[in-house]
Amino acid sequence: MLEHGGRLHRAAREYGIPLEDWLDLSTGISPFGWPVPAIPPLAWQRLPEDDDGLIDTAKAYYEAPYVLPVAGSQAAIQTLPWMRSRSRVGVLSPGYAEHAYAWRSAGHDVDEEPADALLNHVKRWDVVVLIHPNNPGGERFDEQALLHLHAELASRGGWLIVDEAFMDATPQQSLSRYTERDGLVVLRSAGKFFGLAGARSGFVCASSTIVQAIQQKLGPWTLSGPTRFVLQHALKDHAWHVQARSRLQSESERLAALLSTHRLHPAAGTAFFQWCKHDEASTLHRELARRGILVRLFDTPASLRFGLLPDDAAFARLNAALGEVLR
Repeated sequence: MLEHGGRLHRAAREYGIPLEDWLDLSTGISPFGWPVPAIPPLAWQRLPEDDDGLIDTAKAYYEAPYVLPVAGSQAAIQTLPWMRSRSRVGVLSPGYAEHAYAWRSAGHDVDEEPADALLNHVKRWDVVVLIHPNNPGGERFDEQALLHLHAELASRGGWLIVDEAFMDATPQQSLSRYTERDGLVVLRSAGKFFGLAGARSGFVCASSTIVQAIQQKLGPWTLSGPTRFVLQHALKDHAWHVQARSRLQSESERLAALLSTHRLHPAAGTAFFQWCKHDEASTLHRELARRGILVRLFDTPASLRFGLLPDDAAFARLNAALGEVLR
């Protein structure tokens, strides 16, 4: 199993700090989640049904011609590599490690490369996997450059896969509206923006051929009835979307300013997190954990990712801890 943020129970055991005393900044999940309403009993008592309106709601939200609800984009990440014969795959690095792991596990030849190499040497690969905006590096890509990259790959039967798990704060930059084009696959997550990571829900936006092929691989009932109920209402709550995007952006800027006052100048960030390179990242990670603050540690390059602070008390707590650790 690869390492991920959010391993709070393990941290509580390792550092001897009760679970409720932690400030968890180790994920990119919004701490300002969509307010989940009461779930009707029928959602628990009946099998989920594909024609309950969720797909049409998701098509409208993502502006995509075809969508497939899945148990988090992770389900698609693990399925897509098994839908191709052995291929040369270029994966953005540093980035979400599950992509390269999944393609290697399925027997493909995988190169992990920076963005420039992937965009400028596309003839080396049959499949290119990008994260947009990237996690943790924050890279963003020009729409026309991505469509050109897709066209080059598709002309020889290749795929462009774009993981847009952190795209909801800037939906105008999404490629989902173009996914009727064969070989263009966009993965979306409901966990980050809506703060619904525990629901394990996401969507694949792709051509009807690819959507149907993934559906056949995954089988029926990819999402539970309660999750489908919650998602349908969350995706329709347009007023909340506007408010959430504004709040995420302002809180991310506030976090970046706080880090900079302690000379932890972010190398990159999104509306969901800030990423700081530091030669002593491992030591900083440990010292913050000793104070009950969990952040995400990366070894290559040595760096820390800070998720958003949920309130003023958390802001003050992180400020005080950084003052002690970096004095």
